[in-house]
Amino acid sequence: MVGPERPQFVLFGSSIVQLSFSDGGWGSILGDLYSRKADIVLRGYSGWNSRHALLVLDQVFPEDAAVQPSLVIVYFGGNDSVKPHPSGLGQHVPLPEYVENMRKIAIHLKGLSEKTRIIFLTAPPINEDQIREFYREYSEACLELCKEMDIKAIDLWTAIQKGKDWQSTCFLDGIHFSAEGSKVVVKEILKVLKEKDWEPNLHYNSLPAEFGEDSPYYPLSSDGKTTLNLSEFSFDRIIYWGIHDEND
Repeated sequence: MVGPERPQFVLFGSSIVQLSFSDGGWGSILGDLYSRKADIVLRGYSGWNSRHALLVLDQVFPEDAAVQPSLVIVYFGGNDSVKPHPSGLGQHVPLPEYVENMRKIAIHLKGLSEKTRIIFLTAPPINEDQIREFYREYSEACLELCKEMDIKAIDLWTAIQKGKDWQSTCFLDGIHFSAEGSKVVVKEILKVLKEKDWEPNLHYNSLPAEFGEDSPYYPLSSDGKTTLNLSEFSFDRIIYWGIHDEND
């Protein structure tokens, strides 16, 4: 492990998580925004459902770890909702079992530390009419579970559909997020982190930059007498990614 120790944000889920560091994905945007403030740790596994997640939960999140994550963002549900195959093989997990699996994941994560915060992402409204309804059912079930367990949920089903031409702009292949879809995900995550009264607050504006003190070794200012502290540049990155909130 390298130091200094930073807050750790873990992204845990299926391909929507695994691919989040690709081509302007939502994980890469978070990594950019928090580059001197928190470590964004990817634990994404393409093709996985909630059953598979439970099998490795203790390995990914050991209860006796010396350092526990400050934030865990979880996404499972899309693969669980795939239609069942007569052989019994495949990704499908019946809705009641999916809910219980997600409950077990939540209970485990809550037990890691009093300071570990949790956000569940619901299934998005994928751009495939014939199976979109299945995603909706699992999305709504996730929201209900989070309400019951007092866990913050981000309703991607609704958030994605607010955008103009979302079916053609928010997905690469009808299922996985494009750069435009990833912007929606990041905006929703940042909205939660800004509004929640968690201590410490995990929004990028509230976390200190690592080695943020002034230094004579920074670039020289135009007056030739002082230097420019470059430790804080998150606002510039927000503009770069096109996710600026007028209220920031």
